[in-house]
Amino acid sequence: MIFGEIPVGEAVGARLAHGVRAEGLSLHKGRVLTEEDRAALVVAGVATVVAVRLEAGDVGEDEAAALIAAAIAPDHLAFTPPVTGRINLHARESGLFVADRAAIDRFNRVDPAITIATLPDHAGVTAGDMVATIKIIPLAVPAALARAAAAVLASSRALEVKPFTAHRVGLVATVLPTLKVSVMDKTRRLLEQRLSASGSRLSGEMRVPHRADAVADAVRRSAEENDLVVVFGASAVTDTNDVIPAAIRAAGGVVEHVGMPVDPGNLLVLGRFGTVPVLGAPGCARSPKENGFDWVLARIFAGERPGAREITGMGVGGLLAEIPGRPQPRDMRMPERALSVAVLVLAAGRASRMQGSHKLLAAFDGKALVRRSTEAALAARPARVLVVTGHRAGEVEAELAGLGLEVVRNPDHAQGMSTSLRAGISALGPGCDGVMVMLADMPHVTAADMRRLLDAFVAAGGHAIVRAVSGGKRGNPVVLPRSTFPAVLQLEGDVGARHIVESAGLDVVDVEIGDAAHIDVDTPEAVVAAGGVLRG
Repeated sequence: MIFGEIPVGEAVGARLAHGVRAEGLSLHKGRVLTEEDRAALVVAGVATVVAVRLEAGDVGEDEAAALIAAAIAPDHLAFTPPVTGRINLHARESGLFVADRAAIDRFNRVDPAITIATLPDHAGVTAGDMVATIKIIPLAVPAALARAAAAVLASSRALEVKPFTAHRVGLVATVLPTLKVSVMDKTRRLLEQRLSASGSRLSGEMRVPHRADAVADAVRRSAEENDLVVVFGASAVTDTNDVIPAAIRAAGGVVEHVGMPVDPGNLLVLGRFGTVPVLGAPGCARSPKENGFDWVLARIFAGERPGAREITGMGVGGLLAEIPGRPQPRDMRMPERALSVAVLVLAAGRASRMQGSHKLLAAFDGKALVRRSTEAALAARPARVLVVTGHRAGEVEAELAGLGLEVVRNPDHAQGMSTSLRAGISALGPGCDGVMVMLADMPHVTAADMRRLLDAFVAAGGHAIVRAVSGGKRGNPVVLPRSTFPAVLQLEGDVGARHIVESAGLDVVDVEIGDAAHIDVDTPEAVVAAGGVLRG
């Protein structure tokens, strides 16, 4: 291929290396110039063009890309037509993209003019995802080089998509008094979500005591009916003779590996009962965030049989994103600054069931309820206290005089609680790491209660949701991390943040504060029962 500046009179048959734009004329890069193009260039006053001439044995960029693509086994792959020397490869089915790093490197070292880029090896893909792109850099290359590159791909399965196949999966979960049923229920739901990408399904769950004999019996029974058994232990595995690996052996199975160089995911157990894989899930798999458990599941669903060699080869790239709220974060360094957590007191409601009285103006120990609640928030020593007002705002704000807090007027308070949440969150600004949402009509929540919630939020690194509970049942207040603020700003109607708490995928830390978590005063009778005195 000869590259250079060519007089227009000699350019017929050459390929433009750079596009040409002149008055009334636009010729794109790669165009093979015709006699008509030459005449138009002369009329436009263009004297020379930068172009290439193919020599004997050269092929154009599109032809070279097509020659190379033809060497790739087409199973489960779709190829785009060549355009400007590029062909993209897409997955035709959901599965696991597998690339031979050594073969891809050999291909890319044939010549700098010929390249292929792919997704990482063993990346999960869905149908339609682009998995690789072939690109010829110049406008033409020697055909011999294109054939040499194609031969590299033809000599091995350098890249392919292994489609997922549906598996029947049995779940064995162990029980300890310290593990809540709600956590086990959430774990099952998350496992079902993980299985859905491959079309797999959970055939059933066995909950057994956290003892090797009980787990062994459950593994044996589950393996007889399923293609895969997953064991979630109530306590983390700390040794190769701990409950889950001991149970696999006691069931008559084999433990192939304990632990993996993927974080989060270190505490995975890989075993087999006959031909059925048995996975002891690490505790991080109770979160929806990606972890080493996902990597092993994907390989199994794609028809691979991962063993100790495959597990120990996952270290490079195995440092995954930190899971918010994990009990012992990897990075134990102190944060560069203290967390800034605000308290948002919601005091804008219409009090529609109060028969004309305003519950927030009712007296408790001689103080209006709104002032009592707000003083408790201030005494908890958060970074800021904001009060959202709306219904009878002037009277409510008068009761807060002199407290040194921020008032946010909500003109849309009649449309429901979501508007007050949105108004308050919008007023927090960029420096806020979290916010405690406090209902102003909860007379028995104390400053000490709120301080415990704030301390729990800080202990979780500012990434978990913290909520008050009474007897294990959810209540209020709730502390929301900054990552939930965008979802709060999307709320509409007379709803609070409960859906966000349940669907955010974050760890939820429950703090027991007793009956105060459930006592609010929505009626005159409730005000009196809680110790308040109604005012006109």
